[in-house]
Amino acid sequence: MFASMTIKEAGRKCLDGLLGLYPKGEAEAITEIVLEYISKKKRNEIWLFATTQLSQNDELLFDSVLERLRHFEPVQYIINEAWFYAMPFYVDKHVLIPRPETEELVHWIIADRAKKEESPKILDIGSGSGCIPISLKKKLPFAEVWSCDISKEALKIAKRNATANQTEVNFLELDILDHKAWDKLPVFDIIVSNPPYVPESDKKKMQPNVLNFEPHLALFVSDRNPLTFYKAIADFALIHLSPNGCVYLEIHEYLGKEVTTLLMKQGFIIEVKQDMQQKDRMLRCEKKGV
Repeated sequence: MFASMTIKEAGRKCLDGLLGLYPKGEAEAITEIVLEYISKKKRNEIWLFATTQLSQNDELLFDSVLERLRHFEPVQYIINEAWFYAMPFYVDKHVLIPRPETEELVHWIIADRAKKEESPKILDIGSGSGCIPISLKKKLPFAEVWSCDISKEALKIAKRNATANQTEVNFLELDILDHKAWDKLPVFDIIVSNPPYVPESDKKKMQPNVLNFEPHLALFVSDRNPLTFYKAIADFALIHLSPNGCVYLEIHEYLGKEVTTLLMKQGFIIEVKQDMQQKDRMLRCEKKGV
């Protein structure tokens, strides 16, 4: 006879299975996500049903999820969902899992535009899951939002998320490193990007849940030229940024000075902003003399 575990027992088993693999706070957060997924209840309701027994199918699903987690597969890929700017996004191995630092970058743009009534034309470079352009369109509904990516698989996911979140974004398959492709794009008031910026040499420091599962195409750049995307975006902006426009970029916490120097040489005025952990993680660029 099948003896099922309760939601509370599943939570304890999950947390015990993750401690030692993840920091305690992260293990607890993952456990909450798993219980919400398995029980099909909202997070603030889970412990109201702590003594509810899982069905046999739910317990089998729970065991499968826990096994995958113990092999460091990100919980967001297991449940195919990540939240960003209070919206759900479908994610899988073809796109990066959205990060809180990127939310801060998006919030900076929205805050800058909150007092302005015009309808800006926005380009996001590197669509990924679509979290940046979709969130901007949701909060700046009168904006005309474009987004490009070199990955066909990523664009399929971004389009799926735009539909699910009821936003209209112009997605385009394009390699920003290909200067010949720039003619496909108009002039923009805002250019934003969270480009690949992690040097290949950083791989040895990275956690297996990132290194073994998230797409390397969206993460890594050559040690010999770690600023390759920033250089291309700066060159593009010199041609495709409107006179009063701004560029917003997420940056590597240890490469802020190098990126700033590069952009200043291109004639931009730079403001670097720290994230919630007091790390230099984003910057805004404006053209000089405007």
